[in-house]
Amino acid sequence: MSIRHLDRLLSPASVAVFGASNRAGSVGATVWRNLRAGRFAGPVHGVNPKHSSLDGVPIFAAAAHLPAAPDLALICTPAATVAPLVAELGALGTRAVVIVTAGLSAEQKKAALDAARPFTLRLLGPNCLGLLSPHIGLNASFAHCDALAGDVAFVSQSGALVTAVLDWTRSRGIGLSHLISLGDHCDVDFGDLLDHLASDARTRSILLYVESIESPRKFMSAARAAARNKPVIVVKAGRAGNGVKAAASHTGALAGSDTVYDAAIRRAGMLRVDTLQELFIAAETLSRFRGHRHTTLTVMTNGGGAGVMAADAAAHEGVALAEPDAALLARLDAVLPVHWSHANPVDIIGDAPAERYAQTLSALLADDAAGAVLFMHAPTAIVRSEDIARACLPLARSHASRVMSAWLGDSAVAQARKLFEDAGIADYATPEEAVHAFAMLQTYRRNQEVLMEAPGASPHTAPDGAAVRPPLDAALAEGREWLGEQEAKGLLKAYGIEVVPTLAVAATAEAAVEAARGLGYPVALKILSRDITHKSDVGGVRLGLGSDAALAAAAREMLDAVRSARPLARIDGFTVQPAVHRPHAQELIVGASIDSVFGPVILCGQGGTAVEVVGDTAIALPPLNRALAHELVSRTRVARLLAGFRDHPPARLDALYDVLVAVSQMLADLPQLAELDINPLWVDENGALALDARVRLSRTPVAGAERFAILPYPAQWVRTQVWNGRPIVVRPIRPEDEAQHRRFLESLEPEDVRMRVFSTRRELPRSELARLTQIDYDREMAFIAEGLDAQGCAETLGVARTVSDPDRVEAEFAIIVRSELKGQGLGTLLFERLIEHARHRGIERLVGFVLRENTRMLKLSTAMGFKADPAEPPGSGLRRMVMGLGTSATATPPRPDSRCGA
Repeated sequence: MSIRHLDRLLSPASVAVFGASNRAGSVGATVWRNLRAGRFAGPVHGVNPKHSSLDGVPIFAAAAHLPAAPDLALICTPAATVAPLVAELGALGTRAVVIVTAGLSAEQKKAALDAARPFTLRLLGPNCLGLLSPHIGLNASFAHCDALAGDVAFVSQSGALVTAVLDWTRSRGIGLSHLISLGDHCDVDFGDLLDHLASDARTRSILLYVESIESPRKFMSAARAAARNKPVIVVKAGRAGNGVKAAASHTGALAGSDTVYDAAIRRAGMLRVDTLQELFIAAETLSRFRGHRHTTLTVMTNGGGAGVMAADAAAHEGVALAEPDAALLARLDAVLPVHWSHANPVDIIGDAPAERYAQTLSALLADDAAGAVLFMHAPTAIVRSEDIARACLPLARSHASRVMSAWLGDSAVAQARKLFEDAGIADYATPEEAVHAFAMLQTYRRNQEVLMEAPGASPHTAPDGAAVRPPLDAALAEGREWLGEQEAKGLLKAYGIEVVPTLAVAATAEAAVEAARGLGYPVALKILSRDITHKSDVGGVRLGLGSDAALAAAAREMLDAVRSARPLARIDGFTVQPAVHRPHAQELIVGASIDSVFGPVILCGQGGTAVEVVGDTAIALPPLNRALAHELVSRTRVARLLAGFRDHPPARLDALYDVLVAVSQMLADLPQLAELDINPLWVDENGALALDARVRLSRTPVAGAERFAILPYPAQWVRTQVWNGRPIVVRPIRPEDEAQHRRFLESLEPEDVRMRVFSTRRELPRSELARLTQIDYDREMAFIAEGLDAQGCAETLGVARTVSDPDRVEAEFAIIVRSELKGQGLGTLLFERLIEHARHRGIERLVGFVLRENTRMLKLSTAMGFKADPAEPPGSGLRRMVMGLGTSATATPPRPDSRCGA
């Protein structure tokens, strides 16, 4: 049900407590006391047949006796009573319930959900602490104290952590917009709350404590939408023990659940931290520095030791210290003693008066190359810290997005620290904490770049379908999980991945020698067995064999070794292939596996037989393009080797990126693909070459685009057609269309733009343009009509767009075509496609807000079957046009049109 009625849950006008009590230590008594003690202005009623009054307030015997249906009901009654109460409340008109009660069985949870569903009544819990909304004085929980009002929302699966955070924030003066305990979250979950909090005006940042995710695509869509609007910071419990699991492939062993959560958090543009303290440090840092783009740090200090500690922390965190140039050094020389540090950290000497602090800070802030400035001060007897703070405050306040402070000490610097904090300047207890906060900011910025990335054009080559399906079908028909080496390499080749040339299969050592003579020495010899996946582990690989005698001896030794190590394995013979000599190649692994939560995942890193020991791998969620593949590779240590060193030229990284994109496409196309290892994958200045591959299949579909946590590009909606005698392609927009979309917007007449977006602005910042081209296909659609200009280059002729609410109840449409093409039927064509897609996605109704003077769009929408909403206020200047589509997905999307490269 997603965001429906969450306003009733988090901002109710009235509340009722079922199970209100005066029994000391009971949950019902605590919830009742908290509600009554708070500043909540609306009616608060108690329901309990055992009481006629509590604290002088009348108590009602049943829900039916209440004077009106409460917006929010809290249930603190036995588990068996929950579902009947939910049904009764739904019928009365209540639309939000917090089930504080613990101990509900699976059947009782289902009964409560079934009772809520006809009324779209929302359930928080069961087994939850409740919620607090301090801005309206609501403490609908059994927490031990109330919360301060502020702009940070905290959502937790752990009730114990809710109370700990509540205590922690109060002691530090941190205010909260909402504090929500999910409990067993049978209905309201992280995705729902992220969607709601993303547009909550009182919430500036969102903090999550996550133990598990049960609706990954919903979570990812909501998280990506929220992270575009405000910082979302996550503590994910359960790092320990999840890193390595038993698996038949290297990828399956390395893609542990925690690393996949890391990949999901990164892909959604959120920030992961390890502790609750880091959670709030990150929240403060991101809220103050989110728009700050500097990547280097300058440390200013009155003590050399503190500066060294900050520099050491920067080295450990990978934070770059800015190098002062000659001009900045000259400005600092003019205000500092001759024996100052002449480097970063800028040590202004312990006897510095307040004026020296202000002059140094002014010089640093005047130089943009100095980056962010970490202002540090240790108290001295020479000048009061408070005086220094007052002298520097005007400068620091006017550059609050560049200044971080660390007032070292306690009571001696307390007033100075407060002056800076009151001025909105981020303050940290130690140099290490400040540098760590800056490092978190850098990580967050990189994650946001992944979220906002608009990749360049990359090849979209369709795989050779005739070469893909038959070997997979044959293997499954034979009851085999693993493809043979030739079959696996054939699959890679069908997706455009280069594999080692000519592979010969030999049943005996003598046949292997004959095959080698035909191929030419030197050769590589491998054991051929459907029961052995890691050949090198059992002595089943020999390289660089240069003669008949060497090959024959190697074959005999290999058979002995394999039979000794795996006596029950079926041995079908040997494979022989020419030795490949690429002296500059780096050994990589590229793989795919299926995560139990987020579905298909992709791995890349340093390969070879010791891949688990080396541990240099990174994980990403598909779908991938070249830009996202680049980001994945950049998180490995081997990326530095691929960049080139000494006599090793830089590798052709585009070839590696294309391998990763091809694997992403395999996962989308092949539902039976359970595991894939390409190891080793050689990458050098000549490109990428797969030397070995293993592919495991599953009879039950485990991959496929519909199982991705992020819905991939819907190529099935690409169509080539003729419009006005001109061939055009109507297709979903891609992130790669950013530049083309900018040109389209710039081509529009100002009046046409005003009719569409109610303003004449045609130039958009890059962030807004990226938002228009990087859409979430699970919730949005933008069809573009694309033709060729006089030079044969692609150009956008028109765009039709829908954005649906997370419930898929309503989607808002918008259409705009090139100004010179109006009235030629292109708008109708795009409108028809939009309606077809909305029906297929199960949208109940399409709506559009049209300026009353936009007679062309009003006429078009009416012709398409839309009706004006009669409830629209006459003086609003807008008409709300509505079309009901029904609730079932009836339309069938077309098959991809190969003529347009889908």
